[in-house]
Amino acid sequence: MRCALVLAEDCDNEFNALCYVRPEEALAQAETSELRGQFGALPFLLKDSGLASTTLPSSVGSRLFAGLKSPINATLNERFISDGFISFGRTTVPEFRMAPTTEAVQNSGPTLNPWDKTRSAGGSSGGAAVAVSTGVVPIAHGSDGGGSIRIPAACCGVFGLKPSRGLVPLGPSRGEAWGGLAADGVLTRTVRDTAAALDGIVGMEIGAPYAAPEVPGKYLDLLDVAFDRPLRIATWTQAFDDIPVADECIAAVDQAARLLASMGHEVVSAPLPDLKYKSFLRAHQDVLAASVTLTVNGKLRSSPDAAWREKLEPAIVDAYDIGTTLSAETYALAINRFHALARQMEVYMSGYDFVLSPTLTQLPAKLGIMTMESDFRTFRNRVGEYTTFLAIINASGQPATNVPLYWTEDGIPVGIQFIGHFGKESELLRLSARLEEAAPWIDRYRGRVS
Repeated sequence: MRCALVLAEDCDNEFNALCYVRPEEALAQAETSELRGQFGALPFLLKDSGLASTTLPSSVGSRLFAGLKSPINATLNERFISDGFISFGRTTVPEFRMAPTTEAVQNSGPTLNPWDKTRSAGGSSGGAAVAVSTGVVPIAHGSDGGGSIRIPAACCGVFGLKPSRGLVPLGPSRGEAWGGLAADGVLTRTVRDTAAALDGIVGMEIGAPYAAPEVPGKYLDLLDVAFDRPLRIATWTQAFDDIPVADECIAAVDQAARLLASMGHEVVSAPLPDLKYKSFLRAHQDVLAASVTLTVNGKLRSSPDAAWREKLEPAIVDAYDIGTTLSAETYALAINRFHALARQMEVYMSGYDFVLSPTLTQLPAKLGIMTMESDFRTFRNRVGEYTTFLAIINASGQPATNVPLYWTEDGIPVGIQFIGHFGKESELLRLSARLEEAAPWIDRYRGRVS
């Protein structure tokens, strides 16, 4: 814990990735902790996402919510604790976790990318990805409602898995987030660490609205099980609505495809599923805006604040106003679009084991070009062009990983995404582990000796 706290201070000073660090309490807890679960007594960081903790306040990246405290632990947090994690602070997020970069006013500046400080670390789990990439902790909590684990994993060159809907609990205070789009998980440097962490946190909780997919056994035990046949993997290198894809992102997919073919798998270039992407973006925006209105109104009912608009960033204020005008029919139609897309994706993938795509359509975004200074829909449309391959998988509920196989000549990480069938995390992890063995990325580690 002493080592982690020293590294955390260095990391925060250089990259602005942490908040609510509690060194004295963490050292006292580490000194008296008994070994438990799979990880014993491992320093850990919770995302500043509002995940309920009795020891760590949260801001959700917002000045309006700064210092928010909880009288209970979230079910997921209890599982983290039971498995041996000691949370000594939180990692930075954009306001309300609604941006693919971490540039919240609440954080007094942007969270910087360890590979290039002129670029974003990604979002919304940006601080978590930086903490893992720089070696503060080997595992950090993340969440993903539109790519928020996979985006920062791609930007910072680490491994990130978005679990299937329902696999990781969201309770006890809520049953779903963002109309079922959001899922919690972790970011790690290795596939094995993600598998081990999943073993301690998966499984349905009492009263959950979504049934958890069946867990086939311990993910860590299954990791080294060989595939009994060649896999059939579809590749996407074009984006919906002819959104441009950077050459480097296509090169990353091509490199992974060649590696998979050399391992004996069948890799085929496949057409995109026939979905109306602009309509999906609109539905996604509607659900996010409704969430903003619900969140802000809940805060104001408990703590009235006449100056609340001045404490929110412009896009979030606009999202609130949009949310107040949405009809029940509009919201229900958005949820129906998500459910239809889930069925469409599973039908589309019936002939494939996995889909391989770029994680992002461009290199990690330069700082300042994707802040929440504009109106909400303009901002979210820009996000939709940058993260084209990601939020559709939140809607479908499928698992997906960012695998850090490729770096540019300038040393910028470029992620690739693998999409799996619903509930098939073990297969995704096995495939990712084989790729890690074939082309190890551990030497790309951005840690520093302190």
